[in-house]
Amino acid sequence: MNIGILAVDSNYPNLALMKISAWHKARGDNVEWYNPLCSYDKVYMAKVFSFTPDYGYYINADQVEKGGTGYDISKVLPVEVDRIIPDYDLYNIDKTLAYGFLTRGCPNRCKWCVVPKKEGNIAAYMDIEEIAVNGRKSIILMDNNILASDYGLQQIEKIIRLKLRVDFNQGLDARLVTDEVARLLVKVKWIKRIRFGCDTPEQIVECERATALIDKYGYKGEYFFYCILLNDFKEAFTRVNHWRIKGGRFLPHCQPYRNLNNPHQIIPQWQKDLAGWADKKWIFRSCEFKDFTPRKGFVCSEYFKIK
Repeated sequence: MNIGILAVDSNYPNLALMKISAWHKARGDNVEWYNPLCSYDKVYMAKVFSFTPDYGYYINADQVEKGGTGYDISKVLPVEVDRIIPDYDLYNIDKTLAYGFLTRGCPNRCKWCVVPKKEGNIAAYMDIEEIAVNGRKSIILMDNNILASDYGLQQIEKIIRLKLRVDFNQGLDARLVTDEVARLLVKVKWIKRIRFGCDTPEQIVECERATALIDKYGYKGEYFFYCILLNDFKEAFTRVNHWRIKGGRFLPHCQPYRNLNNPHQIIPQWQKDLAGWADKKWIFRSCEFKDFTPRKGFVCSEYFKIK
């Protein structure tokens, strides 16, 4: 079979597409990125987000299969495909790097997050030794709340024993960092930084508490904070700017709020501008938001005049 792979709305390595590619290659099929000038027996289309535009052109294939949260929140890979070692060559990923999940789901019910609806409560999923294969010692883990699971904590202990380098790229829950957990996290070999969610004013206090506890046991690296931007400009700015005042090791990342039930939602301009300031670190560190000029003729000090 001639198989085409099409990532509709993201250039980030798509784990499902890599597994589909590996499964077909193991059966002797030809797999390549979709080329509209070629014809295929089957094309797999993956769409991550509900709010991004769909692929708008004819697909030259006998069969088309669509998957991903952007198409169908309930669709999952067959078990025999899901458990296969991904085809990292699809994205030319470094031979030392792997991607995966140790747990799936999350016990929280944050209104901005699709995970509980899609995956349910947190549950064990894979073992780190199923992911760190073939000499891949640096692992990008996409768990949504690893600290909420005893199994997850056991996996972190195993990561430490195996001397792997990891990044939990969806962030940790600061509220779950106890003294024991802090001691554990300090022993991890982190890829660049530790990430936390900081989506409400209350979480500032929890992130401060967690980072201070981790630092107490010897951590010297960066912290990275995911900050959902909700409807209140003053609250969102104060939360993001808190980490600018804190200093160089503390880096916020803004994510405008997306209403999961309204894919055509219009994002307020202040959210786009706040994200444009905070997410470009050379700008974030060089000027205050009130002095940021995101486009000709507009200075963000105007937002502070709105009652």
